[in-house]
Amino acid sequence: MFTLSKLRLKQLSVSVLAMMLLGSCAESPTGRPQLMLFDNNQVSQLGIQTFEELKTKTPIAKDKKTNQYVQCVAQAVLKVTPQKYQANPWEIVVFESDQVNAFALPGGKIGVYTGLLLVAENQHQLAAVIGHEIAHVMAGHSNERLSSNQAVQATLGVADVALSAMNTRYKAELSSAFGLGAQVGIVLPFSRVHETEADVIGLDLMAKAGFDPQQSVNLWQNMAKQGSGGTPQILSSHPVPENRIKKLQKDMPAALAAYQSRQAQGNLPRCNK
Repeated sequence: MFTLSKLRLKQLSVSVLAMMLLGSCAESPTGRPQLMLFDNNQVSQLGIQTFEELKTKTPIAKDKKTNQYVQCVAQAVLKVTPQKYQANPWEIVVFESDQVNAFALPGGKIGVYTGLLLVAENQHQLAAVIGHEIAHVMAGHSNERLSSNQAVQATLGVADVALSAMNTRYKAELSSAFGLGAQVGIVLPFSRVHETEADVIGLDLMAKAGFDPQQSVNLWQNMAKQGSGGTPQILSSHPVPENRIKKLQKDMPAALAAYQSRQAQGNLPRCNK
C-alpha cells in the first residue's frame, strides 16, 4: 500500500511540475513571470459567456446621458491600448446597481455599475477605474488566476497523497491547514499582485488617454470612505486603500509626464457626467 502511494505521489509531483514548466514562459506587460495554463481563446469565450449571463440577471441602465458618459470615458482609454485590443469593438454596458464596482472581461467586455458613478466623482476618476479593469485583461490576469487555482488544487492533491502514504494520524487537520496555507500564502497574495499591477498599467493608460492621473489618488480616498479598507490586507484579495495610494504616488511622476505629453497634443477627452 505504501509503495503504491509513493508511486502515485511521484506521478502527481511530475504532473504538477510539468504543468508549471509548460506555463512558466509567459510574461506580463510589467515584465513579471506568469503561469498561463489555459488557451486565451477559451478564456475569452468564458468571459463572453459570463457577460451574457450577467446581462440576463442584472438590470441594464437606460439613461442615455449616463450611457454616453461611460462610453466616452471607456472609449478614450481603449484608444491608447495596444492595437490587438482595438481590433474588435468592445461591448460596454452600464448596469443599474448600487454596487460600487466595474469590471472588464476577456473577449472585449466592460461593465460599470451605476453605484460607482456616485463614488468616482468625475471623468478622471472613472477613467482610473476603467483603466484598471482593462489592465486586468491586458495582463491576462483571468488566465493567470485560473492557472494558479489549478496549480494549487494539483499541489494539494499531492499533499493529500503524501499524508495518506505516511498514514499520518492527524491527516484531516493537516490537510485543512495546507488548504488555509494555500489560500493565505498563494491565492490571496497572488490576487493582490494582480491588483497592484493593474493599478500601475491603468495609471499609465488613463494618463496617455488624457485623464489626470492625480485623480486616481482622490478616487481611492473616496473608496476608503466607503469602508473598503476594513479587512486586514493579509486576508484581503485587494491592497488596502492606504497602500494602494502610496504605490500610485510612487508611480505618479511617470504618469504625470505622460499626461503632460498628451495635454500638449490637445483634443483631451470631454466626457460630461
